[in-house]
Amino acid sequence: MKPGSGSTPSQTVGPFFHLGLLREDWSRLVKLDHPSAIRIHGTVYDGAGEVVPDAMLELWQADANGHYAHPEDDREGSPPEDGSTGFGRCGADDAGHFEFVTVKPGSVPGPGGGESWQAPHINVSVFARGLLKRLVTRVYFSDEDEANAADPVLASIEDPDFRATLVARAEDGGYIFDVHFQGENQTAFFDV
Repeated sequence: MKPGSGSTPSQTVGPFFHLGLLREDWSRLVKLDHPSAIRIHGTVYDGAGEVVPDAMLELWQADANGHYAHPEDDREGSPPEDGSTGFGRCGADDAGHFEFVTVKPGSVPGPGGGESWQAPHINVSVFARGLLKRLVTRVYFSDEDEANAADPVLASIEDPDFRATLVARAEDGGYIFDVHFQGENQTAFFDV
């Protein structure tokens, strides 16, 4: 592109997610009839409070036993669930809505390998137009009060209102987790 001839690559980041990365449906980490299946859904909002229709979210999580499907997770104890990859990817629809079907993860060791334990959580990366780097956040669960209170990562966020942006609300057998890029309801993001 010639200088001064229009948009720069950094101004057009985003529309490619739906074309290049969402050809397969990876929003179902488990089958709907899995006995422990849960639904996590929400809406992605920009800094002005408008929905983001072309965002993409990726999940990485432990299985229900607290094990990651990764060779470095070689802890003894319950083996990883058969077939669980712990990875999911979903694009937001025209209304900014996304949905995953997964299982609630088990607790995993805290930072540094483990004198403390982290509450059940899901790691989330958010990609969208205009973002040169992904935004990284977590989903915690509102029905895990005791574990959430002891989680060292969640506790590192001093402002309780900001910390609350990481806790998905239980509703109708699932959880609602909205993502706000900026503004009054901004989601807490981690610098990774």
